[in-house]
Amino acid sequence: MILVPLCGTDSTISEPLLVTIRDIVEYLKILFMRYDYKISRAVSFAIETHEINQKQKRKGKDIAYITHPLTVGLILSRCGASDEVVVAGILHDTVEDSVDDHKVTIAMLQERFGKKVAELVTSVTETNRALPWSERKREALEHVASFSHEALLVKSADVISNATEIIDDHKHDGDSVFARFNAPKIDVLQNYLWVITAIIKCWPDSPLAEDLRSVANGLQDMAALHFMQNHRAIVIEYRDYSEDMPIQCPVCDWSGTPKESGLLNTDSQAALDVSCRNCDKILLVVEYASGNEVGNESEIAFIPKMKKKMDESS
Repeated sequence: MILVPLCGTDSTISEPLLVTIRDIVEYLKILFMRYDYKISRAVSFAIETHEINQKQKRKGKDIAYITHPLTVGLILSRCGASDEVVVAGILHDTVEDSVDDHKVTIAMLQERFGKKVAELVTSVTETNRALPWSERKREALEHVASFSHEALLVKSADVISNATEIIDDHKHDGDSVFARFNAPKIDVLQNYLWVITAIIKCWPDSPLAEDLRSVANGLQDMAALHFMQNHRAIVIEYRDYSEDMPIQCPVCDWSGTPKESGLLNTDSQAALDVSCRNCDKILLVVEYASGNEVGNESEIAFIPKMKKKMDESS
């Protein structure tokens, strides 16, 4: 199954596509605006690495793994990335996932596809796959801050492809999809959300920023009850509210102000709700008056407490 998000929109191919590798390559030829020799070689190299040499599959599914890097390349092509960035997207997992008998190295990629492509693949390649899942993901998250814009595009397309597939599979199979991972559901979702926020923080005007936010919303929805129970919205009175007050999302780590969020809902019993700019989690509930309480008293945290928490986390 392949979902192909379109840059700057929430559009996807709504119905599952059952396709062969040949179908995918032909589809790429049509949609890649610059299906030149280098991209053609990258497609062949990725097919050899993931499909021919090992018949690699997507996690927990009888679907060829090659569908993922080709989808990443397609996303990059559709958002106007350069040929080198598209090639890097197609090859981004070849070093990590190649088998010992046919090992792919960064030096090999540099020799065949050039220094820029090799550098981009290096930036999104985990350095030590032997580490526990949590440590590998922490290192990868910290590394995002050092990415160039081109590396951020490759990382963004990778996240969009993987996370969109999880969201779609979850609609059909529920929480059983998380049995594929070496981490609990909440940890998997939280990691994706943190990565998305890190990427957008580094490049707010990225052509894939809105696609990332759409994906973040879908991921947050998958565990909305958990996040609501464990990270309750802060409730304040209207007199304590300012559109420039600092707020921070405990789910995806976005920080800003209600004005910067731009996600204000006034169609509620309270004066307004303020949601996270990235994942749409409700962060702040502003009441018309102190007598109009929302929830029980234990759920209410007034603004001095929020400011103290924000100061401690900064």
